[in-house]
Amino acid sequence: MLGDTQAYDAAVLDIGLPALSGLEVLKRWRTSGRTLPVLLLSGRCGWVERVNGLNAGADDYLEKPIHSEELVARLRSLLRRASGKPDPTIRHGDIEIDATAGCVKRSGQPVELTALEFRILEYMMHRLGRIVSQDELLDHIYAVNDLRDSNTIEVYVARLRRKLGRETIRTIRGMGYRIG
Repeated sequence: MLGDTQAYDAAVLDIGLPALSGLEVLKRWRTSGRTLPVLLLSGRCGWVERVNGLNAGADDYLEKPIHSEELVARLRSLLRRASGKPDPTIRHGDIEIDATAGCVKRSGQPVELTALEFRILEYMMHRLGRIVSQDELLDHIYAVNDLRDSNTIEVYVARLRRKLGRETIRTIRGMGYRIG
């Protein structure tokens, strides 16, 4: 299972998995020390199921059918809490990013970004002061089976520098990029 071997920011875990129940997977993750935020999905409704899921270590619980907007909002909330930043707006210097509204400002002025530029910037802003490798960025912006090209990251970082200022994103040779 990918959750056992990959480092993810969060997981959406369905209780009704075919081979092993989602609750069992979650219990194994927690027993092994995995602390990533987990949102459980279930077609079973009722307070007993929610309590069992939360007691097993889930951070949130959604009953099916779900609305994609609510799922995304709950995931953003989990990620904000996990990063210790409950405010949806992240600031660094004169740059401000509001993930909920999907907007970026520099010195109070809106900055137009493409979807991938936004995702890269948001990911890096949540990791201020940390080095983020190209592989980590590729994992974040592309699905598992997508074709990946590290030059893509270089292109998007160059575009972000043009839009936000060259000094915003530093290259750490042989390691990756850092904001802050």
